[in-house]
Amino acid sequence: MKVPLILIFMNIKKLTKAFFFIVLCQAAGFIGTFFTAGGLDPWYNTIIKPTFNPPGWIFGPVWVTLYALMGIALYIIWQKRHSLLKKKSARHASNLFLVNLGLNAIWSPIFFGAHNIELALITIILIWFTLAFSIKLYAQLSRPAAWLLMPYLFWTTFATILNISIFALN
Repeated sequence: MKVPLILIFMNIKKLTKAFFFIVLCQAAGFIGTFFTAGGLDPWYNTIIKPTFNPPGWIFGPVWVTLYALMGIALYIIWQKRHSLLKKKSARHASNLFLVNLGLNAIWSPIFFGAHNIELALITIILIWFTLAFSIKLYAQLSRPAAWLLMPYLFWTTFATILNISIFALN
């Protein structure tokens, strides 16, 4: 069975857009790696951390996975902008999530770059609330997109508890 050429180009266009959103989310994490790497030694290695602090090697794979899921979810919502009934709410959901992504991108520079645990804590709380509200908006537009953000919410909840603990211990 031959597939019409137009269908191939349409699928390539969709895949390209999905890839763009995944790369966009990965870029937010990439920004943080510069500050994380520079802030580990000696500062982070010398502050007091709770016993449940995970080993450093786990953060990279977790975040790469989370940013990929975030990109796919954002792509799904972005596609909803073409629906006349959901255009405005999809734009609001996308914009709020981009605010969340921006907050996510500045957390590492604040925590690891500026060594400001308190401001990082305020930032991660804002991340958590913008994410929770994004999930609520996403669920109204696409349940799969909302579910794709749930691992990010779980990890952000854990990271918030970790940030609170580091703040309290130091």
